[in-house]
Amino acid sequence: MSTPVSSKIALFIDGANLYATAKTLGFDIDYKRLLKEFQGRGTLLRAFYYTAIIEDQEYSSIRPLIDWLDYNGYTVVTKPTKEFIDASGRRKVKGNMDIELAVDAMELGERIDQMVLFSGNGDFRSLVEAVQRRGVRVTVVSTIASQPPMIADELRRQADVFTDLVELQSKLGRDPSERPTSRECNEARHGEPRHQAPQLLQRS
Repeated sequence: MSTPVSSKIALFIDGANLYATAKTLGFDIDYKRLLKEFQGRGTLLRAFYYTAIIEDQEYSSIRPLIDWLDYNGYTVVTKPTKEFIDASGRRKVKGNMDIELAVDAMELGERIDQMVLFSGNGDFRSLVEAVQRRGVRVTVVSTIASQPPMIADELRRQADVFTDLVELQSKLGRDPSERPTSRECNEARHGEPRHQAPQLLQRS
């Protein structure tokens, strides 16, 4: 079914989950192509990207990606990871962005027609249900092509539309040699023209 061009869309990308899903399927996401794909499906109001960052590392491998996303139309939401010692005395790192994503989705729920959630996390089922009650159509993007599937069954059942990431590979996949260069990331950091997403919702 084709989407009316007037349909207002927001993307909610669970960064770690999407990265793991694409890796399992053996490809990298081209975030420029991802934006373009959904801009072609309606009026894209927001593309949120959520990720936790290990703060005390001198250089985080995800930093260039975050800088690039931030300057190319994405609203990047980060928070530092927390370290803790588990019951067996092992050091663990915790960086869960579920609450941040849920709050943004509920805030935007009244202004959009479609929500596209890039995650297979079953914890989002109740969020999807709450957004649907506001009349929003929810598409969930994950995969059942892996063993075991990357998406929780209850989330897949709750979604209005489930799209397997495998089906989008030809549209969103990237040649591994096409990573943003350090020069591009430096330009992003040092004031080259910035491509902004529409400022529908000013983050306080």
